[in-house]
Amino acid sequence: MGGGVGGILLDSSVILDSTSNDDETATLRTGADYLLRKLRHSNIPTGISYAVGLSEAKVSLLEKLICVYSFEHFIYNPSSLDDTVNAVSLAWDNNGAIILHVVSKYNEGLVPKSFSSGWMNVFVNVDGDDASRNPTGIFIEKLEELPLTVCELNRKRGAFPLNPTQNGLIFLPLTFDLPILTQLKKVEIVIHKATDEISSIERSNSSDCSSKIIYTRGMLELQRCIGELSDCCVIDPFDNIFPIVDRLKIQEILLGLEDLKTESQCKIRGPYYLKVDSFDDLELEQRLCGAKLSLPSIVKPQVACGVADAHSMAIVFKAADFTGLSVPLPAVVQEYVDHSSTLFKFYVLGEKVFYAVKNSTPNADVLKNTAEKNGFKPLLFDSLKSLPTDGNKKPSPKLEEQQDLDIGLVTDAANYLGRVLDLTIFGFDVVIQEGTRDHVIVDVNYLPSFKEVPDEIAIPAFWDAIKMKYLSKKGKNG
Repeated sequence: MGGGVGGILLDSSVILDSTSNDDETATLRTGADYLLRKLRHSNIPTGISYAVGLSEAKVSLLEKLICVYSFEHFIYNPSSLDDTVNAVSLAWDNNGAIILHVVSKYNEGLVPKSFSSGWMNVFVNVDGDDASRNPTGIFIEKLEELPLTVCELNRKRGAFPLNPTQNGLIFLPLTFDLPILTQLKKVEIVIHKATDEISSIERSNSSDCSSKIIYTRGMLELQRCIGELSDCCVIDPFDNIFPIVDRLKIQEILLGLEDLKTESQCKIRGPYYLKVDSFDDLELEQRLCGAKLSLPSIVKPQVACGVADAHSMAIVFKAADFTGLSVPLPAVVQEYVDHSSTLFKFYVLGEKVFYAVKNSTPNADVLKNTAEKNGFKPLLFDSLKSLPTDGNKKPSPKLEEQQDLDIGLVTDAANYLGRVLDLTIFGFDVVIQEGTRDHVIVDVNYLPSFKEVPDEIAIPAFWDAIKMKYLSKKGKNG
């Protein structure tokens, strides 16, 4: 059994809440939703099994889960368990790898057969007396512990459970539902997205960004525990993401692109901008002019994430309409760049840079035509949900047809941002201004999805970036 975990079979007893004997209803057990979501993206064959005779309500819920999460489906008869065990082994062709059979009691599922068929039982929250009478198998208290168990089993075999590669790298999803310190003692590197764990931002007169960010209780506990483990390498240090939270700070950092030495005929820069503390400022129009801003302009909250309205934005066509604008203050008024509705999303992993082409908002003249029908009132939108669009815009051309994009120039800018921000994993959006061909960086974010980068490219790049950061830290501490 040297091949790690080759499959996970979840018995219905660990998925369904057993506290109710009502056959007319069916609900999920605590932790089941978390576990199913993790297993869905694990690249480990996963199935759900249940015995014949289960109530219609429970079968309906299980079959819905099987469909939603794309799991295998096995129905067994207690009088012929061997047939189901053989069917599972044949379906997954595990080649000597372990099949984990997850149950809640000794008398449920395929327990009798699994001990002798290359399987391993994982018992969830089994009574202590029962466990002492039959110690065979692995015992966990909560479903949330299963990903940790899988990673421990695979670690002994040099596997990579979530995205199997030849690198021997294992990703373990940390959960705040279990003691963090216990989980951290089993890992060497922590990758986080702290921007998703901000509970609030406190504005202050202090220049110390850390005093403004209030993290969730779980993230605070993670930071505390990491502090107790000197050998734990964090990618990236929590303090390094502070500029990502503040759009004004990012704009100031982008100003440094002016000093970037490149061989390109094009220029790369941030958009022109102005910080606004009050939309009732009588000199606002004059200040916009001084900042090289013309209308329409796009208005964004200074706080870029961590609060409910961080993505509430507006495109303003008339200076008078700044008064009473419902964008949170302080705000950043940013140049609206005509860019032919084409946006380039860049992903940075250490020294590697990737990009994808996306449709974007239309040019200003199109927006004006739309706004004219509404008296040129500001266009309000949530950038996470929908953007102002041109319904007649054709899909973006293929990557090889994007002749205007200067990859070398943007790569130079990516290296600059990596140095200044001291980040390993980040992303940014670039638009190309019509006429000037200026490459304008309009947004910077931490740990983007990389969903447009194929796994066979992204996974080795992740490995290289993580390994380089880890070895660099070990070298400094050594």
